[in-house]
Amino acid sequence: MEENSSQLAEAIASPQTMEAGEEERDPETTSLQQPLLKRNRTLSSNPLALVGAKVSHIESLDYEINENDLFKHDWRSRSKVQVLQYIFLKWTLAFLVGLLTGLIATLINLAVENIAGYKLLAVVQFIENERYLTGLAYFTGANLILTAFAAVLCVCFAPTAAGPGIPEIKAYLNGIDTPNMFGATTLIVKIFGSIGAVAAGLDLGKEGPLVHIGSCIASLLGQGGPDNYRLKWRWLRYFNNDRDRRDIITCGASSGVCAAFRAPVGGVLFALEEVATWWRSALLWRTFFSTAVVVVVLRAFIEICNSGKCGLFGRGGLIMFDVSDVTVSYHAIDIIPVIIIGILGGVLGSLYNYLLHKVLRLYNLINQKGRMHKLLLSLTLSLFTSVCLFCLPFLAKCQPCDLSTTEACPTNGRSGNFKQFNCPKGYYNDLATLLLTTNDDAVRNIFSSNTPKELQPASLLIFFALYCVLGLFTFGIAVPSGLFLPIILMGSAYGRLLGVVMGSYTNIDQGLYAVLGAASLMAGSMRMTVSLCVIFLELTNNLLLLPITMIVLLIAKTVGDSFNPSIYEIILHLKGLPFLDANPEPWMRNLTVGELADAKSPVVTLCGVEKVSRIVDVLKNTTYNGFPVVDEDVVSPVGQATVATELHGLILRAHLVQVLKKKWFLQERRRTEEWEVREKFTWVELAEREGKIEEVAVTRDEMEMYVDLHPLTNTTPYTVVESMSVAKAMVLFRQVGLRHLLIVPKYQAAGVSPVVGILTRQNLRAYNILTAFPHLAGSNCREKRN
Repeated sequence: MEENSSQLAEAIASPQTMEAGEEERDPETTSLQQPLLKRNRTLSSNPLALVGAKVSHIESLDYEINENDLFKHDWRSRSKVQVLQYIFLKWTLAFLVGLLTGLIATLINLAVENIAGYKLLAVVQFIENERYLTGLAYFTGANLILTAFAAVLCVCFAPTAAGPGIPEIKAYLNGIDTPNMFGATTLIVKIFGSIGAVAAGLDLGKEGPLVHIGSCIASLLGQGGPDNYRLKWRWLRYFNNDRDRRDIITCGASSGVCAAFRAPVGGVLFALEEVATWWRSALLWRTFFSTAVVVVVLRAFIEICNSGKCGLFGRGGLIMFDVSDVTVSYHAIDIIPVIIIGILGGVLGSLYNYLLHKVLRLYNLINQKGRMHKLLLSLTLSLFTSVCLFCLPFLAKCQPCDLSTTEACPTNGRSGNFKQFNCPKGYYNDLATLLLTTNDDAVRNIFSSNTPKELQPASLLIFFALYCVLGLFTFGIAVPSGLFLPIILMGSAYGRLLGVVMGSYTNIDQGLYAVLGAASLMAGSMRMTVSLCVIFLELTNNLLLLPITMIVLLIAKTVGDSFNPSIYEIILHLKGLPFLDANPEPWMRNLTVGELADAKSPVVTLCGVEKVSRIVDVLKNTTYNGFPVVDEDVVSPVGQATVATELHGLILRAHLVQVLKKKWFLQERRRTEEWEVREKFTWVELAEREGKIEEVAVTRDEMEMYVDLHPLTNTTPYTVVESMSVAKAMVLFRQVGLRHLLIVPKYQAAGVSPVVGILTRQNLRAYNILTAFPHLAGSNCREKRN
């Protein structure tokens, strides 16, 4: 974690973020006035992050149920019909998410297979006529046009559509508001950008973008459409909150994985293991229902396309690497190569993460120079990729066709395991078979079983080296891209290469070695185990692979964890997204939340009945998003004559802004009746996050009026005693999905404030704590050594 903190510090210190100057403030830890410097340590953080290509202030989401008077009244008065509407709409949205994700996934596959297919057929014609330079020019030009199409869409219309989108989805489900990640423009650019980038032959896949597409569909359905054209349908009011939108987006993410791999159970487990921070059994059922709908849609279109009605979209298209016809038989001696594959996957996966981190930092410097540099970077990678894919097959020797094979050899068609390329009749070029094809077909060819002599070691070595380079430098350019397929291509190459080397010393088929290699590298880089195991079982349609796949995944993840974090965690840190990890650092147990509160700026509280001028002053001079509401001189409820100070609850900034917008003011300082509140506000309106204090105009006379904050205050905020350790508080904060956590004093006495401070997401991050308490870094190092 210390290494991650230093990486984040370097990312924050980049030129782009430094240009923000005085705007670099924590939106949830800025004090009302600049305090005198009373201590050397001050807990602060930089909230600026690179989301796509834009610098944005990072806010948190309100996943906590806001139990104020309006919510309680609505909950009591909700009829059985309304409850059934809510339940029915949840399942309807889950169905629509699966249906639309399946349809869009089919559209992307149809477009990619046909565009890339006709492009490759034309190239084959040039090669047959020995017009190699013309073929190279056509191949390179077509790929440049497709890449430029995808890059222009991302750079000019939706910068957040670049990349896989999975780290941002993971951050959103962790409680971080990732701006512009789920808009309609992002969805459209992601769809057409993925088609252009994948059809251009770049070393990237459509799996990551499909996860983002599913999440975008879910978000748009849940909120009733794009921000500017939202439907005001009465039933959709139930989902006008962050909590329910989180569940729908989780269904969308699992549907995207299912659409990419045709793996319904793997999609659910991926959302559970890798993406979602908060989970429950009801969500499990809905995500499984969404993935089931996706599978039905994909299967229906596969049946239609098998009849030849989809152009060149034929045998595969939707990724399915069927090795079910292979008899998996292994003995004790076969455990040795399996262990070697697992160790190699862990080492190479962690090395890939390390190098990719360096490349992404380099790309960050290039992208800061403007749109033109982003476009030139994408086009340069496309040109390099095209030249390598076309020219490297000339290094391979022509192999004679095996007369015993049932497949056509050689073949000049779009697909096939025996591409003729520049070879005479009766011979094929095995490297052209892997390179001059779509990425999906390349994986099918390298996964092919019962073909021990089809691919030569030299060709596999060239293929592996090329895709190691392309895998490092292609990810990070301004096009929609996924990490799954590049890692599968690299892993399957060294897995099959190891199978060739083992030769007669093992009973495992070379195609299965390729499967195990792909699984090991994915586990070594992404650090997934259970979901990855199920995805590969559903991909390969061979349950007998389960034992050795489990061994490979466990070894690869263990080895990879000993070097660095997963690739998604590295990207999260590079983007500056304040993601809370599941496990606190050991040294956090040596620090209490009270000590953490002392290192922060003083907490700003409001009275139950507050003056308008005070509210306006607080909102304009702070960026807090939650304020404790404290009532003084409250008569003790136990019948004593003494008065006490009451912590009534917590009120959100968004609710205070709505109060000012609606001019809900009182002439005198008094409590309001319940009917007065319901006459002015609804619980649906309180779920809105829109509105800023700068947009509100308050007259001088209104400044002297009052507001009763009691009806809008969350009377049941989560609190912790100041003596609790930071580690324990962080676990509570993350598991419940909080935005604010109040710290209350251990000892109650007259004159003692009922609230000591507020903990937010930024306060619980290891890097920010170590900034305020640098001596803990030394104890962290000692604990690691022990």
